[in-house]
Amino acid sequence: MSLKKRYFKSDMKFFSNAAIAFIIASTTALSGCQTGTVLNGGYVVDQQSLNLVPEGSSREQVLLSLGTPSTTATFDGEVFYYISQRRTRAVAFQKLKVVDQTVLAIYFDKDGVVTRRANYTLQDGKVFDTISRVTPTGGKELTFLQQMLSGGSAASAARSLFGGGAGGTPQNPSSLR
Repeated sequence: MSLKKRYFKSDMKFFSNAAIAFIIASTTALSGCQTGTVLNGGYVVDQQSLNLVPEGSSREQVLLSLGTPSTTATFDGEVFYYISQRRTRAVAFQKLKVVDQTVLAIYFDKDGVVTRRANYTLQDGKVFDTISRVTPTGGKELTFLQQMLSGGSAASAARSLFGGGAGGTPQNPSSLR
């Protein structure tokens, strides 16, 4: 005798309703996971405004046409930098990744006249870190213990503080008066 499960019409209706409910619930849940973020920040270069600032324009004309720059430099003549970045992340808790960056540089001579314009992108160099406002420097930073072991400035300060100075005698603050 073989036992075979029979499905009745009411059972089939239940299964089809359950399948539809499952599809709707999974679609709703997956659409809630779409948290990809694209953040645009900084100055967006408008070609029409840029055409108002040809070479030979004054600093005031640049400020009127393009607005206040993102940052300036005053090393070899003055330079206005207009910086824009596009950053993305796939999920809300991930770190932002710079996808695109443009830096419009307007160079002035000593009289405040535009000598040249340049447009730099990510392919031209490093990423400008406009958020942390920290300038990377060369060399390496040493901890206090590393400086002590290497005989750096912290080691010489500790020697002079604890009496291991050049003369071999500890410094007495009362004798310095």
